[in-house]
Amino acid sequence: MLSASCHYALQAMFYIALHSTDNENVELSEIAEKQNIPKHFLSKILQLLVKHKLLTSMKGPNGGFSLIKPPEQVTLIEIIEAIDGLDIFTQCGLSYRPCDDNNPCQIHKEYKKIREKGYQLFNTKTLAGFTEDLKNGSGFASIIKPEHEKTNE
Repeated sequence: MLSASCHYALQAMFYIALHSTDNENVELSEIAEKQNIPKHFLSKILQLLVKHKLLTSMKGPNGGFSLIKPPEQVTLIEIIEAIDGLDIFTQCGLSYRPCDDNNPCQIHKEYKKIREKGYQLFNTKTLAGFTEDLKNGSGFASIIKPEHEKTNE
């Protein structure tokens, strides 16, 4: 349903939300390495997120990326819209031909319900919910905790 670019954008945004602070940005190289995303590809994705005012980008010794808004205010639908657009929540489930209530395909009614539920889900989930899960040790195994939060076990 979501493109590879969108999956990478979500991974990067989770990582940035978890690792950036008011005084510290997250470098492109770090995100690419820790999330196993091709650096050049990630650079283009992050610039789209900057363009859509979800991230800020700084150059220099303290350079890198950080969220413009607090994680509680960034919904997953905003990230999806910036990368893939919202067509996935309106297009036909069988093909790319026009399909609507007046001219439905064979699965239109059922698929419309699924699309609407998907939209509602992504529109209500924020980065904060995911970062809290990660800080508590649950969630995505590939997104590691910040160094200052690791414990010696």
